Amino acid sequence: MTQPDCQVAVPAESPPGHPRSALARCVSLLLLLMAALAVGGVVGTSSASAAPEDAVRVFGVLRNGATPVPNVTIQAKESSGAVVGTATSASTGSWEIEVQPGQYTVVLDAKTLPQGVTVQEDEVKVTVEEGSDKPVIFSFGAKRTGLEVSPLEELTRLTIDGLRFGLIIAITGVGLSLIFGTTGLTNFAHGELVTLGAVIAWVINVKLGVQLIPATIIAVVIGVGVGIVNELGLWRPLRRRRTGLVAMLVVSIGLALVIRYLILMFFSDRSEPFADYQVQTQIGSGAFAITPVNLACIIISLVTLLAVAVMLQKTRIGKAMRAVADNRDLAESSGINVDRVILFVWGLAGGLATLGGVLFALSELGGRVQWEMGFKLLLLMFAGITLGGLGTAYGALLGCVIVGLVVQLSTYVLSPDLKYIGGLLILIVILTIRPQGILGSRARIG
Repeated sequence: MTQPDCQVAVPAESPPGHPRSALARCVSLLLLLMAALAVGGVVGTSSASAAPEDAVRVFGVLRNGATPVPNVTIQAKESSGAVVGTATSASTGSWEIEVQPGQYTVVLDAKTLPQGVTVQEDEVKVTVEEGSDKPVIFSFGAKRTGLEVSPLEELTRLTIDGLRFGLIIAITGVGLSLIFGTTGLTNFAHGELVTLGAVIAWVINVKLGVQLIPATIIAVVIGVGVGIVNELGLWRPLRRRRTGLVAMLVVSIGLALVIRYLILMFFSDRSEPFADYQVQTQIGSGAFAITPVNLACIIISLVTLLAVAVMLQKTRIGKAMRAVADNRDLAESSGINVDRVILFVWGLAGGLATLGGVLFALSELGGRVQWEMGFKLLLLMFAGITLGGLGTAYGALLGCVIVGLVVQLSTYVLSPDLKYIGGLLILIVILTIRPQGILGSRARIG
């Protein structure tokens, strides 16, 4: 008897048109679609992830002389060596990387430099603080050997820098001194006029797209208007109500706080750059090397202060201002319109504060506007006008230049972070030894 063969039943392959074949294809397509969506979701989430709110920038512009250096790779590395950001310089040479506050090493990949271009140092260590972007400068050309700057060269540079800084303080301080001389008011809100002027120029320059020079001129005109509004809306009514000077001083402190925090609310808590003159190439050499912006600041400051001096000496309103500052009652009895003179002084002070704010931001803060920059400058203004003699325009000029020189020269032995201490020391010493200042006269009180 023959045993039947053992057979395993194997399902026959479904013909192409069979429903099971169509179902298998649909299931396969569905699985592929789900996989694609999953991968796409991951990628989309990664690319759409927003930078943390406290992220700040390290940035710069690569220039070999006056020629931009494009297509160069820049990396920001943590102390562990991990790369946290990479950028490639644009056609203008500009680049930027967003990082968290901390210490980084910014590395330029020398292999990506154009042929014939060399960099002196391809690594720059930076400390990035919260709310403040950090510019990074790479120097191109042959690396200098030996001693970079001699002590004499450094002192000469600091002297030139101190002269520049002192002239800028003088532009802002002259208006403060004239206000004190004509009204007796110690205006603690004057620093906020400096900040407000720089912020107005920044808005016109960055938000409205106007080049910085005409933007500054427009801002100065607006600053004159702000000074006039201050006088007509607040200080003149207080004087007519015979408010005491101490009470007005307290009002000025309150006004300063209001303006400062309004600027913080509507501007930014970070330093914001102007659209122009961000990166400068020094002209000259050795001890007399200076950037075009700093040279322009010195020239503009000198011309402005000279114009104010000529106005005080030669014009009718200038003579009236000096008369009111010397003796208000005598000036009024001789026919001078004191209210009109004081109104002119406030307008002049507002315009000078605006111009000084823009120059201070350009030359001292690296072309960036900060919401409390005027408050930082206020102590130095008071030190300068107290040193020169309260209420005297020429004393303010002399005192502010001396303060600027002392502040900058102090960085030869002190950390730059401590340089403003020099202004405080000058203020303490002059109030102790000669309260009337260099050009002030003794007055008997009581």
